[in-house]
Amino acid sequence: MLLESYRVLELASERGALAGRIFGDLGADVILVEPPCGDSARRHPPLSQARDGTPISLFWLALNVNKRGITLAWDTPTGRELLLRLVERVDFLIEGLSPGTLEKHNLGWEHFRRVNPRLIMISITPFGQEGPYRDFLGSDLEVMALSGTMSLAGEEEGEPMRVSVPQAFFWAGVEAVMGGLTALAARSATGRGQHVDVSAQVAAMAPLAMAPAHWDLNRVNPLRAGVFVTGRSITGAKMRAIWRCRDGWINFIVYGGEAGRHTNKQLVAWMRERGMAPDWLCDIDWEHFEVTQLTQEEVDRIEAPIAEFFLTITKREFMEEAIRRQMLGYPVSTVADIMSDPQLEARGFWQEIADPTTGRRLRYPGGFALINGERLSIRRPAPRLGEHNAEVFAEIGLGEDDLQYLSTLGIV
Repeated sequence: MLLESYRVLELASERGALAGRIFGDLGADVILVEPPCGDSARRHPPLSQARDGTPISLFWLALNVNKRGITLAWDTPTGRELLLRLVERVDFLIEGLSPGTLEKHNLGWEHFRRVNPRLIMISITPFGQEGPYRDFLGSDLEVMALSGTMSLAGEEEGEPMRVSVPQAFFWAGVEAVMGGLTALAARSATGRGQHVDVSAQVAAMAPLAMAPAHWDLNRVNPLRAGVFVTGRSITGAKMRAIWRCRDGWINFIVYGGEAGRHTNKQLVAWMRERGMAPDWLCDIDWEHFEVTQLTQEEVDRIEAPIAEFFLTITKREFMEEAIRRQMLGYPVSTVADIMSDPQLEARGFWQEIADPTTGRRLRYPGGFALINGERLSIRRPAPRLGEHNAEVFAEIGLGEDDLQYLSTLGIV
């Protein structure tokens, strides 16, 4: 495994959960530190049932595989000292706590680096460690709004929208791992750790793609356009990107360039075979077709028969024919579609593991990559509360009697 010689300490929070999971998938020994009452994410919907009938979060189970789990009230004087002893022995510390939480307990980067100069500390907050927003709290909704992402999602005349499943801190989690591994590369040269400061607001700008550059270069503020794309024609014409089909939706755009012309030509040929291509559409010189000069009236005329044709085919039909004809365009997959996707199945993406919490075998998304032909695997299920207290605390010299005493004090 790529990171099997490294150890990660993760202070439990929804913000840092994905980063910890990715480190775990890469082979690192990830130790999840929960309060004795359990991480609040254990109650995050959607919920299933544990063996004893109590609710258990599928969100929590999915994000905490490949981790060992301990309990520790690190916000107490004794817990603080134990946390520092754990920090001494790890390579990475991931924390996604509310801004200022560590500092309230006389903890933070300056304290951690003194006990472990090689430590790489990764902090994930809504708006970063500096600036006028540094102390602001922020849920997915606030972060997605202030990142600008919501301004580009939704109908042209409607309200700004966001993806229904919260994702801002997932973007931040991915960026956190990249920042942490970059700091690891630097440590190999300098021997010193670093503090990696991840702003979810900045990370959530990634889905904007070229929108900020569009403003920077052209001083044009891109606006949401619903199911249409803009900026292809100098006349201001909009091209449809999402189309209804018999059983859902298709992503397809009429545009120019070599790939676009080939796709347009193949689609019209397919429509002609089905008797649904008007003569004027077949007569267009697709070899030299461009969209830059098209007016909205011309775009609407081209798109009208295409819309009628798509209503007669299924997503599966479109995908199969697009592959056969080497066309650009894709079905819009639902979660159910993803679960039965033949590409994911062929690559061995899904992994079933026995989950001791629910007493069932659960199907999980597997590791995100194949390394030398082998998929990163789920090696252990999400830990039960305090499952690894004995083995982890033994590494810093605590025995069974010590843990029992600390348990009576509510510290572990």
